[in-house]
Amino acid sequence: MEDKAFNIRPADRLADVTEYYFSRKLKEVAAMNAEGKDVISLAIGSPDMPPSPETVETLCQEAQKPTAHGYQPTMGIPELRQAMSGFYKRWYGVDLNPNSEIQPLIGSKEGILHVTLAFVNVGDEVLVPNPGYPTYTSLSKLLGAKIVNYDLLPENDWQPDFEQLEKMDLSRVKLLWTNYPNMPTGARAQRETYERLVDFALRHNIIVVNDNPYSLILNEGERLSILQIPRAKECCIEFNSMSKSHNMPGWRVGMLATNAQFVQWILKVKSNIDSGTFRALQLAAAKAYDNSDLWHRLANVDIYAGRRRLAEEIMRLLECKFDPQQTGMFLWGRIPDKYNDVEELTERVLHEARVFITPGFIFGSNGKRYIRISLCAKEDKFAEALERIKKINIKS
Repeated sequence: MEDKAFNIRPADRLADVTEYYFSRKLKEVAAMNAEGKDVISLAIGSPDMPPSPETVETLCQEAQKPTAHGYQPTMGIPELRQAMSGFYKRWYGVDLNPNSEIQPLIGSKEGILHVTLAFVNVGDEVLVPNPGYPTYTSLSKLLGAKIVNYDLLPENDWQPDFEQLEKMDLSRVKLLWTNYPNMPTGARAQRETYERLVDFALRHNIIVVNDNPYSLILNEGERLSILQIPRAKECCIEFNSMSKSHNMPGWRVGMLATNAQFVQWILKVKSNIDSGTFRALQLAAAKAYDNSDLWHRLANVDIYAGRRRLAEEIMRLLECKFDPQQTGMFLWGRIPDKYNDVEELTERVLHEARVFITPGFIFGSNGKRYIRISLCAKEDKFAEALERIKKINIKS
């Protein structure tokens, strides 16, 4: 055999994306922990409480059945689709046909992939919020779509600027991504915003995809879904997830809801990618949708409320300004003007106080003067983080 160098290059699409920030940064944190530095992570939104006991028990019981281990339908089992329909009726007052208007997902991130494949051709444009969830951008780029950012700004309560949207060339736009209650800013969902989004979509022949996983967490008052708006099913898709609301991030159970035609197109994509979710897991997820209001309050909302108070203390200690009306499982705050950039603060907190906080620039340029604190750590860890930060005299 001729002695010739073996030279393989990755696909060109990888040039347009970088490794996910948390994937890269967690390697650094792991190295610090290996050196015995015991970093407290207040960065990632991975709920640390367990699902309800009934949920876990259902999984254990069903997994022991000899018939539970075969391939499952990509569209999900009827029991799960029915439970998802009941969830939307219970919490949002929205009627969904479980047989045709719901598609279970292996998490919302998977849904972003499937929806983009189903509706967006290479070279088409997608509207992505700035700041916004980084996966809206990265997956769109991987699939050959062109990203067009639209601004979310504090002076507009982090809601879309519809005057800005109307001035854009929308001729090649297929999707608009939106996310309320908002991550990372904590901005609340507003019915007026949903009404204007539906009107915008219908007039411009654009599909609005609303990502809605946070409406059950620290969100007092009416819980909103874009599907409550008349004609929304014609032009909107809504994601929901069990990760945050039911303490099930590693289970990878989410859903989308929309009209029957959209579901069929998305299912055509999904059925060529996966072979369904483990039956016992689906039945356990269906059981979780029956969790009582008391469970949601005691095992989820009240715990986050206690942590939120400590997160606010950390924000004040760091001299960051924040809106106390934020909702969801994060706290978003603007850094003081004395810092040249956000990493001047977050890197000091990481390496001197050994506390990992997310810099807002990873969510877009409109987040470059902000930090985000996750509520996914025990109260004793929050208290220790507070003491560590006090000791480094951050005000100097």
